[in-house]
Amino acid sequence: MHDLDGRVTGADDVVIGFVGGGSRDWAEKLMHALALTEAFAGEVRLYDLDYESAATNAALGRKVQAQDEAVGDWTYEAVETLEAALDGADFVVCSTQDPPAETFAHDLDVPQEYGIYQTVGDTVGPGGTFRALRSIPQYREIAAAVREQCPDAWVFNFTNPMTVCTRTLYEEYPDINAVGVCHEVYHVQDWLTDLAERHLGVEGATYDEVDVTVKGINHFTWIDEARLRGTDLFEAVDAELAARDPPEYEPGDPEVADQSVFATNHEVTFDLYRRYGILPAAGDRHLAEFVPWYLDPVEAPEDIHRWGIRLTPSEYRVESWPEAEREREALLSGDEPIDVAAPNEEMVDLMAALLGGEAVKSNVNVPNRGQIPDLREGCVVETNVLFTEDSVTPLTAGPLPDQVRSLVETHVTNQETLIEAGFAGDLDLAFRAFRNEPLVTLDPAEIEALFADLVEAEREYLDAYDIAGADVLS
Repeated sequence: MHDLDGRVTGADDVVIGFVGGGSRDWAEKLMHALALTEAFAGEVRLYDLDYESAATNAALGRKVQAQDEAVGDWTYEAVETLEAALDGADFVVCSTQDPPAETFAHDLDVPQEYGIYQTVGDTVGPGGTFRALRSIPQYREIAAAVREQCPDAWVFNFTNPMTVCTRTLYEEYPDINAVGVCHEVYHVQDWLTDLAERHLGVEGATYDEVDVTVKGINHFTWIDEARLRGTDLFEAVDAELAARDPPEYEPGDPEVADQSVFATNHEVTFDLYRRYGILPAAGDRHLAEFVPWYLDPVEAPEDIHRWGIRLTPSEYRVESWPEAEREREALLSGDEPIDVAAPNEEMVDLMAALLGGEAVKSNVNVPNRGQIPDLREGCVVETNVLFTEDSVTPLTAGPLPDQVRSLVETHVTNQETLIEAGFAGDLDLAFRAFRNEPLVTLDPAEIEALFADLVEAEREYLDAYDIAGADVLS
């Protein structure tokens, strides 16, 4: 419960174990969020295979805490083992990434040699499949460590492929308390406030005022109800659709070419809404990878511009690491104070609710226990849930339209197949999911060749699999 000042009673010694504690992104966001909360306090233990990076983040965390704006009371320590990070932890945060030059670049570049273009490459398609194969053994290890070191802890996963990583945690340790946290729906809620202002005259709204019913799987979520201050927001969505029909962009459009790779202009969103009558709730660059018709006809990177999005080049993935490293070093070495700013992120609010603070409704990824009744039991789905003291309760989202469900079910089947393959170390079974990916639109011999090329390029990260015994590679 809360004291009168908003503090969660008795929550002064909370332990957060951060797996992937050398993170160049989520670790700093967590530091800022914790520095600005007085709801609870404690220590953060940072574990990473790259210990020096975790140690750098520990120093950064201490510097954030030293800023005038920091009202929280937190200590930061880098630890050398997973067990030390999780020993008695109340919360576990997972944010991991294999070196992109050795993995992510191959996920994008090798399929492109076969004419398969991916806008992100971290959730589905060839890139998402291989990222899943690399992640499953790692997340089995994390789940096993939670079972031994902190079996009652709440685990927050931020790593993609979100669905597969979260599903792996539950497959390894069925009694785990884990949620997968993604921010795509938050961005859609924020966009809906813009539409409400533009078409309905609703001013000054924030994303957390938008109440939506979310259903689907991560990065392929859908909304069939959206309200803001009692107003049905689909009135604004329909008005925007009418205003931008036909689509605005052309292949090679310079306006799109000059935008950030993360920009989304909602052309894919509106095309899907126009066809299915239910609103997608993720960025266009993610949505485009789940169905074949946006990326399959692409012959060159600029062709995708007609949908108002860009490909994420492998060079960006590779170069972002050293750039983030330089930015972090500059924060640590500079004399200028750090601007401690609240991230657009609910993790600390969710933690406070679990500790007994104010209840929070939010969308997260958890196993399906009937909240989406027309998807298989136990698969990880993304819906609204209610966070209360030591409890996460999925809220009923209802069924998907039949045509949308059939699109979603293909990916659910692939994800479940990858989990089975990952636990068995079976690349032949993994290949069944690979060739079932909608983006893999090649003839059978080319599909096998592409799969073999990706295995060879990332062999050192696939040592949990029986490469020598895989028929598909022979």
